[in-house]
Amino acid sequence: MKKKGQVKDLILWTFLAIVLGMIVSMAFLPLLGVNPIEAAKIMFTEVFSDKFTMGNILVKTTPLILTSLAFAFTYKANLYNIGAQGQFYVGCICATATSLAFMTKLPGPLVMLMAFAAAVLGGGLTGLLIGFLKARFNANEFLVSMMSTYVIQYLLQYLLRTVLQEPKREYLKTQYLDASVWLPKIIPGTSVSLGIVIAVLAAVFIWFVLYRTSLGYRIRVTGLNQDAAAMSGIKPGRMCMTAFFISGAIAGLAGFTEINGMQHMLLTGFEADIGSYGIGIAIMAAANPIGCIFAALLFGTLQVGGTALGHSTDAPASVIDVMLGFVMLFVLMSFFVRRKLEIRKMKQQKIQKEGE
Repeated sequence: MKKKGQVKDLILWTFLAIVLGMIVSMAFLPLLGVNPIEAAKIMFTEVFSDKFTMGNILVKTTPLILTSLAFAFTYKANLYNIGAQGQFYVGCICATATSLAFMTKLPGPLVMLMAFAAAVLGGGLTGLLIGFLKARFNANEFLVSMMSTYVIQYLLQYLLRTVLQEPKREYLKTQYLDASVWLPKIIPGTSVSLGIVIAVLAAVFIWFVLYRTSLGYRIRVTGLNQDAAAMSGIKPGRMCMTAFFISGAIAGLAGFTEINGMQHMLLTGFEADIGSYGIGIAIMAAANPIGCIFAALLFGTLQVGGTALGHSTDAPASVIDVMLGFVMLFVLMSFFVRRKLEIRKMKQQKIQKEGE
């Protein structure tokens, strides 16, 4: 009963946060000369107007599921991987480099498997480095993971100016990948690729690891109390590195699904907020892997709705970022308020027990 009550409270708080975020963002639209009522009508009618647009929701949802899983996994160990954006870019770089190197030499399905493995391993090793610095030197994982993203962004820029730049050397991007290494489309008439299936399966797999395996149990126990975990024979440092490796691998997988499933080339500055959105989605889902699927789907819907609004009105393209930013802000605020109320309730219960 207690768990059901917590889930009910989580849904209620999250719903209120989303509604407040939408109301506040809509209140800014008159300043841009846009009627907020008309804007809301456009958003919720255009999104479901045709199959292609609805497919775009799943396209946007795919990387959001994976980056939210990346944050959620370390969060269960009471660690904070703020660098999923960088690990996502590492996955993109590894998937692109592998695909370009072998797409004309080996069968397409084999190259895709190699790109998949390279992206997952690249992202995982990047996360492992952060976990090692935390476990060995007690480095602040929040700062280290965040700063790693900036380093990787500069690395991406360098590679797109040198070894990975397209043959004509005119633009900061790679050449297009051969169609043989594209993830197959699963819904005709849309851009939805096999990536969405991979993302959902990854969420189910991470849920299974966390709640049905001894590894997941050790990670969660370490997150609850490191000292108690150490006394029971669990090595917190090892769990830290393992959690960051798996987290980075998931973010790297997002890079593979984006490159081989959607972009089909690597370019500068794309999906620049995918990591920060993932944090908000994970918090919205209370770091539950299955909840991340539905929270990411909601964010994907808002992204597509915001794009439709920009196309149908005089609102600037940045209105999408404003909307998602306010929703994210209120979701984060609801998390901290809910957490504070829970702590206060626990203290009151403790005082009552001591009084008895």
